[in-house]
Amino acid sequence: MSGTPRIAIVIVTYNSARVLEGCLSSLAPGARGVDLAKVIVADNASKDDSTLMADKAGATVVQLGRNAGYAAAINAGIDALDLDHIDAVLVLNPDCRLGEGSLARLAEPLSRSRTGIAAPRLMGPDGHVHPSLRRAPTVRGAWAEAVIGGRLAGRLGSLGEVITDPERYDRPGPATWATGAAMLISVPALREIGPWDESFLLYSEETEYALRAADLGWTLWYEPAAVVEHIGGDAKVNPMLAALLTVNKVRLFRRRRGPLPSLLYYLAVLLGEGVRAATGRSTARAAVLWLVRPSRRIRALPG
Repeated sequence: MSGTPRIAIVIVTYNSARVLEGCLSSLAPGARGVDLAKVIVADNASKDDSTLMADKAGATVVQLGRNAGYAAAINAGIDALDLDHIDAVLVLNPDCRLGEGSLARLAEPLSRSRTGIAAPRLMGPDGHVHPSLRRAPTVRGAWAEAVIGGRLAGRLGSLGEVITDPERYDRPGPATWATGAAMLISVPALREIGPWDESFLLYSEETEYALRAADLGWTLWYEPAAVVEHIGGDAKVNPMLAALLTVNKVRLFRRRRGPLPSLLYYLAVLLGEGVRAATGRSTARAAVLWLVRPSRRIRALPG
């Protein structure tokens, strides 16, 4: 990537009016130092004013006509772009706010050979750093998280999947995968990796995409100099979203590994959620129910 990077943005919305205005207003300062080629709002049949806000801000709205999920909306947004005239695409949640000049800083690592994805430092509105970096999911890590908890496991060597060591978030460098709330992907990587996996309605789609990119020799780079504010947190309080997150983790692991590792991983996740459910967490109870009764998943999915 030479010269001024030409970047397009794809924002996925689903009844996102409450947060979308702040996201859209952050794009101009966030894009200083780059050529902001186009802003796409890919909308999953919102019933609020999301698309009206997008129109008013001058974004191009792509209507999916139904709640097709995060991956499907990303694919629809990218399909609406002319990739021959841009260098990279920023995939963005509507509850994100770009820090000033963040896109230019995020684009710098993509000039390196086979670095195809760049992830920023995600900050909460209160200024705390989100633990957005992840290790590859493993049976060992799942059992560690089930027995001693994810936060402690993340601090002990390479045990936990979530990297919780604060010092890691001050250092740029490669990562296995990162939260998909804000992710800049080069056009060469987009073309080689292919579309996002639409079988994941929400959650694990970014994991699958990053792992598939690594399979093809592409590196994901964490760049802490690029700062993005992310509100987030719905999966921590919404039982259905928490259950979907948990089940999709197991589904993705099963796709990539054999029967025995997949069974051990499933049992570890079930144990961990069961322990949390016993303490009264409604989100964990929902996850356990979905893990043991798959038919409940379909009835609970949003329309």
